[in-house]
Amino acid sequence: MMIRWNRFNIYLLLALVLGLACGCRSPETKRKQAVTHMMFQLEVPRGAPGNNEQVQVYRGNPMLLNVQKEPFLTDANVLKAKVLDDVGGFSIEIQFDRDGTILLEQRTVANRGGHYAIVCQWAVAPDWQLNTGRCLAAPQFNRRITNGLIVFTPDATREEADEIVIGLNNVAKATHGPGFD
Repeated sequence: MMIRWNRFNIYLLLALVLGLACGCRSPETKRKQAVTHMMFQLEVPRGAPGNNEQVQVYRGNPMLLNVQKEPFLTDANVLKAKVLDDVGGFSIEIQFDRDGTILLEQRTVANRGGHYAIVCQWAVAPDWQLNTGRCLAAPQFNRRITNGLIVFTPDATREEADEIVIGLNNVAKATHGPGFD
């Protein structure tokens, strides 16, 4: 029996090329393509006219918040995000683009004392597929925000917060270009 090594090498090379071309994506590649969808929705009184819905805030001690369905800010307005270490925990910091900063300032002036829901759907490691999402927080507008920066403590684990920030930064790069890291 005679083995033809050159034919064997061609078949091996062809199998290798097909395997690489068929899309074996590394976890790092999936991580760089992960997305986070985030909406910031204003609180409205119960029974208010318009297109409203109730969202559940906080899993441990849930409360219902009546919000406008139409968000006033979305992930498209995010310039960058990061997880901050705090005493006894962590928080998420979100910097908005110019348009988002203007919208945020307008809402903080017009709705002082009111809440806003931060609703989020994000890609979950290790396969980086989108989850069903949930409301992460419902901060209150206590002061006028002129710098376009929101810092909040999410109803999430540290791992979830890291995944949320990765996806938000990927969306920001896609929306605003790679120069906004």
